[in-house]
Amino acid sequence: MDYTPLFLSLKIASIATAIVVIIGIFLARIISRYRFPGKRILESLLMLPLVLPPTVVGFGLLYLFGKNGPFGSLLLDLFGIQIVFTWFGAVLAAIVVSFPLMYQSAAASFQNYDVNIENAALTMGASKWTVFWTITFPLAWPGLLAGLVLTFARALGEFGATLMIAGYIPNQTETIPLAIYFAVDSGNMDAAVFWVISIVAVGFTAILWLNWWSGRNILRFTSDK
Repeated sequence: MDYTPLFLSLKIASIATAIVVIIGIFLARIISRYRFPGKRILESLLMLPLVLPPTVVGFGLLYLFGKNGPFGSLLLDLFGIQIVFTWFGAVLAAIVVSFPLMYQSAAASFQNYDVNIENAALTMGASKWTVFWTITFPLAWPGLLAGLVLTFARALGEFGATLMIAGYIPNQTETIPLAIYFAVDSGNMDAAVFWVISIVAVGFTAILWLNWWSGRNILRFTSDK
């Protein structure tokens, strides 16, 4: 059994999760704290991949990052980077489809505690950076962790958008979902069952750990009170 799809899926999901967590926390922090014209429209655009069919998202990425697309041609001319039909395309697809989960979790986390705690620290001379790392981040951490786990699980299971922009190239863009689809298509049911069990095990383990961690912290909080 070739384990390339497993390692490739874990690599793509890990890279996508790291990028989504950074961008998601940054945008959620800013948007949740400030009011400005078009805020609801911006939030709706950020959440749009959550409700669109993955093939629609994939087509949009293919149009934008294809060789003749506005971003694809720019990357190719300036840096010699090709997104379409590479594992970079798979990372991009995973980022776009999983971003709403992280953003939603982060935005909710930043709104679920009293901002007066932050204001008090600022009036006492603490910098915004210090306040974020010593007050904001610890208070929002449970929700941020939930978003991180859900983002990773969603990136790991991405199929439709990945197939559109990255295609199916064995040992290059063959993630587990693609391996399952084409194994079934070719009649190799043993391989399909193996990969189904593998991805279910990884996803179940991630969610089980999150539930265990959340329950443990809720119990600790209750006992402290």
